[in-house]
Amino acid sequence: MKNIFNLFPKAIVITVFLMCSYQGNAQKTKTVKFYTSAQCGMCKDFIEESLSFVPGVQFVELNLENMFLTVNYKTKKLDEVAVKNMVAEIGYSAGDVKANQKAMNDLPKCCQPGAHL
Repeated sequence: MKNIFNLFPKAIVITVFLMCSYQGNAQKTKTVKFYTSAQCGMCKDFIEESLSFVPGVQFVELNLENMFLTVNYKTKKLDEVAVKNMVAEIGYSAGDVKANQKAMNDLPKCCQPGAHL
């Protein structure tokens, strides 16, 4: 019986250590929201589909009412700048990052800036 009581504190220390090390290895996620130059449902579909297959992106949604894009991503794979640059490379402005001009010109006419004015 005395041996069991000697092992109990050691078991607690090991359990606490394992729990702390597991939480340290867990990937953290972050959510970023920013305004885009998107204008319509085609923009929404294109942006969401393009980003949903990027490794590290967990969730992406464009709000058609205010054109704000919400992206939830793993911080080990991406950062806010990388997310904005990906959106810009497919032809849409992303917050303070300007759209890639060639990609923007290749978008359907209804998705280009000023088409819905």
